[in-house]
Amino acid sequence: MTWQLSVAKNKFSEVFERACSEGPQEITRRNERVFVISEKEYHHLKKVPDFKDFLLHQGPSLKGLDLSRDRSTARDIKL
Repeated sequence: MTWQLSVAKNKFSEVFERACSEGPQEITRRNERVFVISEKEYHHLKKVPDFKDFLLHQGPSLKGLDLSRDRSTARDIKL
């Protein structure tokens, strides 16, 4: 759910409860946005590895993959 900052300040207990039971709550002020998330969601997000880390440590093995460059000439093109 999206909350305007003024409403979220007045109903912070409800924002807090919904973040725990329904998921992240978005709070906006002008063109800025922040999110209130539960501790469980926070820890889940912290565990998600970045893409580089995934490829280096958790992704499929690239052993045996041929990464050599094709040295053949390009095809002729009439301009």
